[in-house]
Amino acid sequence: MSALRAGVVGLGSIGRHHVRVLRSLPGVELVAVADAGGDPSGVAQGLPVLPDVDALCATGVDLAVVAVPTAHHEPVALALARAGVHALVEKPLAPDVESAQRIARAFSARGLVGAVGHLERYNPALLALRARLDDGHLGALHQISTRRQGPFPGRISDVGVVMDLATHDIDLTGWVAGSAFRSVSARTAHRSGREHEDVVLAVGDLADGTITSHVVDWLSPVKERTTYVLGERGALLANTLTGDLTFHANGSVEATWDAVATFRGVSEGDVVRFAIPKPEPLVSELSAFCAAVAGRPGAHGVVTMDEGVRTVRVAAAVLEAAATGQSVRLPPTEDLARARGPVPGPWPLRPRRSPSLPRG
Repeated sequence: MSALRAGVVGLGSIGRHHVRVLRSLPGVELVAVADAGGDPSGVAQGLPVLPDVDALCATGVDLAVVAVPTAHHEPVALALARAGVHALVEKPLAPDVESAQRIARAFSARGLVGAVGHLERYNPALLALRARLDDGHLGALHQISTRRQGPFPGRISDVGVVMDLATHDIDLTGWVAGSAFRSVSARTAHRSGREHEDVVLAVGDLADGTITSHVVDWLSPVKERTTYVLGERGALLANTLTGDLTFHANGSVEATWDAVATFRGVSEGDVVRFAIPKPEPLVSELSAFCAAVAGRPGAHGVVTMDEGVRTVRVAAAVLEAAATGQSVRLPPTEDLARARGPVPGPWPLRPRRSPSLPRG
């Protein structure tokens, strides 16, 4: 079988890493890159830097990654769909629900593999967490809390922290729990003088009754990326910056101190940090996408565009809730029943190397 011909549209802080990883995958040949602003990081390495997506399509690529600013996702993605090119669009799929739906419909109508770059689903800590939930490690779920904080990234100017960062947490929460958001409430703030919000505090509930909370901002000098899942048997804490997963068990030691024994809560038990494999998430994501294209199995192993639409819809509800001060109910959707495996596989493509990727 001949190598898949790949292209990348957008050579900024994210696109350059897609270029690097695509070059490392067996069975894939990077043949074209495009960016109207040129190649500031010098990643083209001999390839001509094409001016736009139409020029990239003319090279006969089989697949492409869309890594342009969110505001430009729709025209670039639709051009790829018209040309019959399979695409992975960086998250969020689009800046609003209607645009996201148009993209998803275009790829579905052509029978193309359309994926969304929700990278956290490929984080080793969350993969291990999801696998343990599928095995009943925590029993019934009670709560999912995420924290995603850090300094403002100068590369973002077209959307606020909800669409840019909180979409990570919206997507991973529904995926981890296997249940869709039912309602959300939120507060946002503008503290840095920009047009868009730079901090959001959101709470929600899922169709299965799990409650959620999310703290996301561009204001903190401390970078933090954590997902905390509480269940009837204890809690799992995933640190997605380091790829670590820790289990905090409910205690089972009998309390003989009367003042403590009268409290009917949960005591602290054993704490275990799991030793887990830690492949680079972007390598796993692009391997899954290229394998889906190579085997034409639809969206096997990827975050689908329908899922991307669902995430944009929840993010829009968060912004509406913050603007109105009211809880927003989401339209009923098919519940996300968990598969036994965290990400379908196996993926036939494997990296030749796995260099580090700065996480956003």
